[in-house]
Amino acid sequence: MAATEADPSARQSGRGTGGIRFEDVTVAYNGNVVLDSFSLDVAPGEVVALLGPSGSGKTTALRAVAGFVRPASGRVYAGGRDVTDLPPYKRGLGMVVQQYALFPHMRVEQNVAFGLKTQKVAKSTIPGRVAEALRMTGMAQYAKRYPRELSGGQQQRVAIARALAIEPSVLLLDEPLSALDAQLRSGMLAELARLHRELPDVSILYVTHDQIEALTLADRIAVMNDARLVEVGTARELYKRPGTEFAAGFVGNSNLLPVTVTGCAPQPDGSFRATVRIAAEAEPVMATCTEPATVGEQRTLCLRPHFLGLTAAEHHDNAFLGKITEVQWRGSSHRVFADAQGHEVRLDTTELRNPPVIGDEVWFHFSTEDAVLIPAAASGLAPAAAAATTDPTAPTAAEPAEVSATLPASADGAAR
Repeated sequence: MAATEADPSARQSGRGTGGIRFEDVTVAYNGNVVLDSFSLDVAPGEVVALLGPSGSGKTTALRAVAGFVRPASGRVYAGGRDVTDLPPYKRGLGMVVQQYALFPHMRVEQNVAFGLKTQKVAKSTIPGRVAEALRMTGMAQYAKRYPRELSGGQQQRVAIARALAIEPSVLLLDEPLSALDAQLRSGMLAELARLHRELPDVSILYVTHDQIEALTLADRIAVMNDARLVEVGTARELYKRPGTEFAAGFVGNSNLLPVTVTGCAPQPDGSFRATVRIAAEAEPVMATCTEPATVGEQRTLCLRPHFLGLTAAEHHDNAFLGKITEVQWRGSSHRVFADAQGHEVRLDTTELRNPPVIGDEVWFHFSTEDAVLIPAAASGLAPAAAAATTDPTAPTAAEPAEVSATLPASADGAAR
């Protein structure tokens, strides 16, 4: 699904009782565009992941919501208000960053209470809200400890508790698990999913470069590259039917093979079934596409490695020939690499009793429903627009790695 305007019924989400809305937001530093004409709606209660490589603009988008950068043009709505011109401490947002930003001289309960005190919440209500936030994050028994007495995962839970204590309608998560090891990250993913079930009305904007985190947590994923939104859709849509080469390659592993269309026919469900060739001398194979393809047209065939199988050619019509270049045993699985008409192909499968060896010629087969034909031009690598007018308050160098520690910290003590 290509990046398009949000459904009209959802476009009001940024002006209702909650949600987030980016309205043609551009951010530029010293004439360099780092977020280009970005438009996106996050509905109340929805989790949207901003997924992309370093420098794609995802963290800039989150900072625009938080108030740490000011757009050169466009508007930002959060929690039902236009917050474009509000300072961070007046936005009432919860934010968790990868460095946790806990105060080392404060106990856990004091850290969690900090945002409430900054917002001048009635003293009589603070203990109850702190206790509830710690309960939700499983940290109630650590209330009297200092950050140095906690593990990395526990510190992250405290940072999340501090963000939740202010009862935000919007929660911003900036690479919150990147500092954790694999085992802790898996556990925290489960905890974040549980928290979302307990807080169904809180909109969450989750910045990550980890596709597993995005696929696990997000209701929708916004794929970004080169300061622009490339494609947006549900995890299943982007994985099963990517609309661009970039999204296909970034959301899950993919074999992306250039092919030539030799035929195309409409299907009862509204999709199309195309016949394509990897090379003129190769056997024709069939794939699914969402729009008609013209005979002779150059397209890109997207095949997920785990959808491929090894077979004798006579047993499958939908198969192509490859020569094995590498076989990797991974305990419970094998990854097989092959050359098919000059293109590398990867196959992931459960452990093979008799795996092929380097130099073997094998046939790779797949289901037509698991093969997606992508327009060859839809690479998702659109260049950034010309530099927007630089905001006079913006930094004059590249995008800053840190935000000044002098910023107010009401949103999870988010100044860093």
